Amino acid sequence: MIGYTLRRLLQVVFTLFALTVLVFVLLKLMPGDPAVVMAGIGAQLETIEGIREELGLNRPWPVQYWRFISGLFSGRLQAMTYHKPVYLVIAQRLPATIELGLFGLIIALAVSIPAGLLSAIYRNSLLDYTVTTVALMGISIPVFWFALMLMLVFGVILGILPVSGRGDSIALFGWQWLRVSFVTWDGFRHLIIPSVALASVQMAMNARLTRASMLEVLREEYVNTARAKGLKERIVLIKHAFRNALAPVVTNVGIQVGTLIAGAVLTETTTAWPGVGRLMVEALQRQDQAVVFGLAIFMAFFFQISYVIVDLMYAYIDPRITYD
Repeated sequence: MIGYTLRRLLQVVFTLFALTVLVFVLLKLMPGDPAVVMAGIGAQLETIEGIREELGLNRPWPVQYWRFISGLFSGRLQAMTYHKPVYLVIAQRLPATIELGLFGLIIALAVSIPAGLLSAIYRNSLLDYTVTTVALMGISIPVFWFALMLMLVFGVILGILPVSGRGDSIALFGWQWLRVSFVTWDGFRHLIIPSVALASVQMAMNARLTRASMLEVLREEYVNTARAKGLKERIVLIKHAFRNALAPVVTNVGIQVGTLIAGAVLTETTTAWPGVGRLMVEALQRQDQAVVFGLAIFMAFFFQISYVIVDLMYAYIDPRITYD
């Protein structure tokens, strides 16, 4: 297991290196000039050239790449338009995204797995048809449209929930950048709409996958054997069938963790949630290549680590799986 973990971590390093090169090249091929954006409309050519010189944008690509990659890992890389280090810009937005992603994941798991389990147990019943229909709708409806509908119904028509922003938050350990909002009533109310919208697709996918996996496991011989031994149906379903049906669900959840934390761009933009997803949109609009570069590497790292954790969890869920 240790050898496999080291090999997977080494793959993460090589993947991130290849990604840094790809992201840097794509940034340089993007239309627009960060110096022109920073200088503003009607700026003199001398001013634009001075900004290019200050940011190193007129240097060869290999020099700029080394400046990006070395500055990112040393903490010296400065955001072009935020006037502070890139790591600090990301750190100030990261708690909001973690908070949103965590609540979205809790909602998705709390609703989808029991729904999929009950749908498989009561196959071809009204409950089964209801779950599969709602799950199909959840997969088909775009996240941003669902968020807009939630804002319209609960925020505008009923007026019981706020439609945008994060609400009141409290700093932890005296650090102003490390703030949480769910501990306040106002912050919790602001969290409901974006977290439900973010979890909608994950709820639908997990419910369908749990149902399909359970139906496959329930056909296995060891389930019939357990029933023939006289075990209670609850023990057969939960201890024998459900645990073995979890492997594909865990895979999907592991992928979703990366998506919920690092890929909430549409949800955060629609609901004005101040997280890293919205920061990515703002940085692209500002042509801030340093922030986009840092965010892309951070998101990729989060995805890769979540994949490694999922692979290691397989051996715990299914003892038949070994990496030795």
